Amino acid sequence: MKAALLGRSRGGLTSKIHLAADRRCRPMALLLTAGQAADSPQFIPVLSKVRVRLPVGRPRTRPAAVAGDKAYSSRANRAHLRKRRIKAVIPEKKDQAANRRKKGSRGGRPVTHNADLYRDRNTVERAINRLKDWRGIATRYDKTSESYLAGLHLRAATIWISSLLKAN
Repeated sequence: MKAALLGRSRGGLTSKIHLAADRRCRPMALLLTAGQAADSPQFIPVLSKVRVRLPVGRPRTRPAAVAGDKAYSSRANRAHLRKRRIKAVIPEKKDQAANRRKKGSRGGRPVTHNADLYRDRNTVERAINRLKDWRGIATRYDKTSESYLAGLHLRAATIWISSLLKAN
């Protein structure tokens, strides 16, 4: 039996949606965890679910750049992006920068990120807000994680369909 992916908090039982979205706020990959789960460990599993179909050949799995907030600023995430030759647009946390400076020349180079691309990081929050336009997703009435995730996928499909219809 699978876990219900429900976490405990002061407010009661919670779930957390981890999401990758394109620049037009369309969901590309969804992952559901218990509410108390941290964001950073879910970065690589969500990124590995991204698939962009092309007219011919295999789907594209490597975006040109990934924008995220400071919660995703970890060595493991940056190393994964560097290994896959994906540009990281993630600012460095203050404590990480202080530790790097404290080490002096052994601390490595400062992290740089493109400020123009970083402005687009809110597309994920806007995509989550579009998902939560459906009341059942916003309040998580579903008892099982499977039915909740199915509702998320259904809502993501309607977002994609409406954006494709607007393009025509």
